[in-house]
Amino acid sequence: VQLQASGGGLVQAGGSLRLSCAASGRAFGNYYMGWFRQAPGKERESVAAITRSGSRTAYTDSVKGRFTISRDNAKNTLYLQMNSLKPEDTAVYYCAAKPTYYNLAYSMKVVDYDYWGQGTQVTVSS
Repeated sequence: VQLQASGGGLVQAGGSLRLSCAASGRAFGNYYMGWFRQAPGKERESVAAITRSGSRTAYTDSVKGRFTISRDNAKNTLYLQMNSLKPEDTAVYYCAAKPTYYNLAYSMKVVDYDYWGQGTQVTVSS
């Protein structure tokens, strides 16, 4: 599967952005998906994950209540709605995919993912 992330940009603190990740190739619905981010000088960290059907989601503590991960399998697209953005959310955001046979499988670990998009820059000004 090939992944293309988009939707990043410059926004003021308190604002919102919606990231999209378009997938091409094999059946999108057979992958669990995740969003990750990497700030300058820092390691890539998990943001959110979602099962292949979208029935379950998980978030890192710092974004709970502000970010929402979702997917539309008919459109082969993953989303990340980001509200109440903070300067510390500034990073390059990546989408990632992992094929799975299991409906309830997901992961928040970088090492578990096989496919990665190219990243989209999110900059939050104070």
